[in-house]
Amino acid sequence: MIRALTLLICLCAAPMARAHPHVFVDVGLSFETDAEGRLVAVEVQWSYDDLFSLLVLSDRGLDMDGDMILTEAERAALIGFDLVDWPPDFEGALFLYQGDAKLALAAPEALSLELRQGRIVTRHRRPLKTPAPLTALDVQPYDPSYYAALTLREMPGMPAGCTGEILRPDTEAADAKLQKLGGLNNEGLFEEVQVGIYYADTLVVTCGSS
Repeated sequence: MIRALTLLICLCAAPMARAHPHVFVDVGLSFETDAEGRLVAVEVQWSYDDLFSLLVLSDRGLDMDGDMILTEAERAALIGFDLVDWPPDFEGALFLYQGDAKLALAAPEALSLELRQGRIVTRHRRPLKTPAPLTALDVQPYDPSYYAALTLREMPGMPAGCTGEILRPDTEAADAKLQKLGGLNNEGLFEEVQVGIYYADTLVVTCGSS
C-alpha cells in the first residue's frame, strides 16, 4: 500500500516535511471464520488522513467540484488504488502471528471505497493462504518503512469465544532507538531499516482454547 504510493506523495506533496511518517491511517479490522471456527480472512479498513486524501483526489482529477462527494464513476475509478503495484517483498502492512509462526496471507481483494468527512476510507480482504485454528493470535498493522503511521483506534469485533487487547508501542523508546540509528529526518535510514515495527500497535487475541 504505502510504499506503492511513495512516488505519488513525492510528486504532489513536495512542500511536506521530510520527517517520517508522511501519511496517517486509522485501521479497522474484522475477522472471518469458517464453519469449523478457523480463521480464514481478515477484513481491513484504512481511513486516510484528510491531507493525503485531498492529495490523492487532486492528483487523479477527482471531485473537481470540491463537494467531497464521489460519483459512482469516480468511486469505481479509485477503488483499489492503494492495492496496486505492490513490490514483491511488500506484505501489505498487516502481520499475523501464532507464537513465533507468521501466518501467510494471500493477495488483497478490494471491497469498497468512500469519502467520510473528507477522508478516503477503503476496505479490503486478506485471505489466509491456509486456514488457522483460533487459539491465540497477535495482529500488527504497520508499514515496515514507517512512511505511514497506522493506528488501531478502536477494538475490533472479536470472533466468538475470543477477547482482544490493544498494546500500544513505547513511542519514546522507539524515537530514542531511531535517533541512535540516525534520526527520523534521515531518509536513507528508512530505505535501509524496517523501523515501522517499533511504532506498531499489537492486537492480542486470546480464545477459549488458548
